[in-house]
Amino acid sequence: MYKGGMGMTIREKTEEQEFKIFSRYASFSRNSRGRDREEEPCDIRTVYQRDRDRILHSKSFRRLKQKTQVFLIPEGDHYRTRLTHTLEVSQLARTIAKALRLNEDLADAIALGHDLGHTPFGHAGEQALNQVCPSGFKHHEQSVRVVELLEKKGKGLNLTWEVRDGILNHKTTGKPQTLEGQIVRYCDKIAYINHDIDDAERAGILREADIPEECRRMIGDTTRMRLNTLIHDVVVNSEDRPVISMSEDMEQMMRRLRAFMFERVYHNSAAKREEGKAVRMIQDLYYFYNDHPEMLPAGYQIMMQECGQPRERVVCDYIAGMTDPFSIRTYKELFVPGSWH
Repeated sequence: MYKGGMGMTIREKTEEQEFKIFSRYASFSRNSRGRDREEEPCDIRTVYQRDRDRILHSKSFRRLKQKTQVFLIPEGDHYRTRLTHTLEVSQLARTIAKALRLNEDLADAIALGHDLGHTPFGHAGEQALNQVCPSGFKHHEQSVRVVELLEKKGKGLNLTWEVRDGILNHKTTGKPQTLEGQIVRYCDKIAYINHDIDDAERAGILREADIPEECRRMIGDTTRMRLNTLIHDVVVNSEDRPVISMSEDMEQMMRRLRAFMFERVYHNSAAKREEGKAVRMIQDLYYFYNDHPEMLPAGYQIMMQECGQPRERVVCDYIAGMTDPFSIRTYKELFVPGSWH
């Protein structure tokens, strides 16, 4: 273990610096509620830095690059995926956390992990599993299941309580216990509303003039202006306060913009026409593996046989972990006749 001057490790020096620099409302690394399984501290990294690194190096994080954000399997290199969405949330969260003198590493870890449990084909896949699984399916709950159980062959990533709380509560209805978690909850919406507008305009589904005039007047009429306005509003209204918030007018206008996106893009656009096929495909895969659990990979069978996990939940685990192209390939192998050689 490396120890520098005064016999302190780099981690210990970083923890001391947090008490000098951070706001009194920050989540201090040394005060973390800890992990489910105790571990020897790192001599260089704080607990939240370790959590961030574990998420970055996880298989579930890498798979996000081939999972739908909004547009299913788009023809073009510039549309967002679940991975680029995650990175944009992380960037916004770090900016706000740093401006408010909160724990940037904790905000970063929560942001990077918040969508690890997302299904292939975005919310269409989530809806598909939620309809057929007896216990339901929610991607924020699945993200926690990924980091607590599914990664590392059933051992999970053993993340701190604060990171798992932020991941679980990043949805609109969530109530994160840390200010860093509250930041991610806002940044998730700020990011997806704005980058989905950008993608919809690129796809020819929206024009800037289609966006409600009151939203353009108050928030801005470019992606850059909207992000700048919303981030500044969060910072100004949250500085030196024990809660993260927006001004009432700005939050109302963001809800108006979000409702507009649901009406014009998320539910009714031409880009969503293929979603019905995706839902049927995901549900067919669920029914097949539920009837034939012996066809699941060995690691998932162990979870049922040796860990006592319910079959329906393990089937959801396997399907939710698939990427878009892998799920299509698997469906073809199971249900589409191949050529005879």
